Amino acid sequence: MTPIPDLHAHSTASDGTLAPAELMRSAHAAGVRVMALTDHDTTAGLAEAEAEARRLGMTFVPGVEISVSWGGRTVHIVGLWLDADTPALQAGLERLRAFRDWRAREIGRRLEAAGYPGLYEGACEFAGGSLVGRTHFARALVAAGHAESVREVFRKFLVKGRPGHVPGDWAALAEAVGWIRAAGGCAVVAHPARYGFTRSKLRRLLGAFREAGGEGMEVISGSHSRDEVFTMARHARELGLAASAGSDYHGPENPWIELGRLPPLPPGLRPVWAERDLNAAAAAPSAVSGGA
Repeated sequence: MTPIPDLHAHSTASDGTLAPAELMRSAHAAGVRVMALTDHDTTAGLAEAEAEARRLGMTFVPGVEISVSWGGRTVHIVGLWLDADTPALQAGLERLRAFRDWRAREIGRRLEAAGYPGLYEGACEFAGGSLVGRTHFARALVAAGHAESVREVFRKFLVKGRPGHVPGDWAALAEAVGWIRAAGGCAVVAHPARYGFTRSKLRRLLGAFREAGGEGMEVISGSHSRDEVFTMARHARELGLAASAGSDYHGPENPWIELGRLPPLPPGLRPVWAERDLNAAAAAPSAVSGGA
């Protein structure tokens, strides 16, 4: 059986470890035929990914994952099927990238003050010229022998109360949804079970998202357990949100998240791709010319 669309993945344009074209080749080899690229706050990898996906006969979905501040936490909103050259979208993403650049330097300063020097430079090496994110710091800390895994780094160094924590100053929820809609895209709440919200707080997030014009939520996610999938499916049905599916793949280093292994959506849901001709999309004119 052909896997369902994978509408959430990352490349070296943000914090993934595969180049955009390499990601498409890996997805194709895993049997994925409809694939999105949704890097953090950037569309820089879309043109390369789309060119390779077309060469392989895949349907490519141009996307982005936008960082949002809501309820005292950072949440992520995925935009799919968007026109990456839309000025409103690019202006918003540029603002977020400016904060990302400042935050990376501040994380480096705070870690150095705590007795861990040279980590900003190490993170830059892992970023390879792309914007430096917390995952790059995590890899640098592991490489320096300060932790055994990326997960351990986040727990010991990067979460609230730890030496490398810097609070986010991201887009407002309505802003992010507005940028996606301005670009003709579909806005989706990413991995909603991962935030650790209570049921009532998650419902408030999903309600505010829907009121802002958001269309869907990830029911299937690489970070969702089986029970969480069915819980998210119930929220989607009750709130009238479309259901999306995405691995949140960052590269082969994470053995728990693989390409081509997403389960089917639970019954009674409206997929975000229901009104999309996915076969026709492979031959459609490109909506990507570059972006940042």
